[in-house]
Amino acid sequence: MSGHSKFANIKHKKEKNDAKRGKIFTVIGREIAVAVKEGGPDPNNNSKLRDVIAKAKANNMPNDTIERGIKKAAGNVDAVNYVSITYEGYGPNGTAIIVEALTDNKNRTASNVRNAFTKGNGNVGTPGCVSFMFDTKGQIIVAKEEYETDSDEFMLMALDAGAEDFNEEDECYEILTTPEDFSAVREALEKENVPMAQAEVTMIPQTYVELTSEDDKKSFQKIMDLLDEDDDVQNVYHNVENDEE
Repeated sequence: MSGHSKFANIKHKKEKNDAKRGKIFTVIGREIAVAVKEGGPDPNNNSKLRDVIAKAKANNMPNDTIERGIKKAAGNVDAVNYVSITYEGYGPNGTAIIVEALTDNKNRTASNVRNAFTKGNGNVGTPGCVSFMFDTKGQIIVAKEEYETDSDEFMLMALDAGAEDFNEEDECYEILTTPEDFSAVREALEKENVPMAQAEVTMIPQTYVELTSEDDKKSFQKIMDLLDEDDDVQNVYHNVENDEE
């Protein structure tokens, strides 16, 4: 899941939990199926599929699993009937949450998402109720331990490739792009053999809210856990700072 901290947490890359990894692979598998249906099975002619493959590799999905997913989708295009749907709502203390889903049953997904919000003392709102508080950006995370480089040189490389912003954190570099430039920047860095812990278009909050009450923290985590368990849910974005997800 995306957007769980101010700078995407690179623990995704090191995730040892099989259930969590299985969830991520399910999410990416659906994205592969949709990309193949929309643009065909050849990544050279399908930029959306190239982006999904990059995301898959960043999450340590084996190449043969990726290839199987592409072949399965290509041979079964008519069976891919996932609909993209976005929910917006409020968590404890007015926190903002956006849920992106790919589903073959909108009623089931809507019910599950509402249930998650309700059990965490939140509520689903109307479209647009919180998305104005987020910016859509291409985001590439590079772990320092996997890429030793001079930060100034790396920043220049990223900016020359078309990046909009470059941030250095204790453990990682964060490269931000416009959604339109994301693929070109990612591919330019790939050509320079830059290993990516995360590479995707995401939603980044403009401001962050810190939950101070233990009850609010537990309620918020309840929403996150229930959404995380739902295979229809692809991404969750929120503006809570310092959560432990």
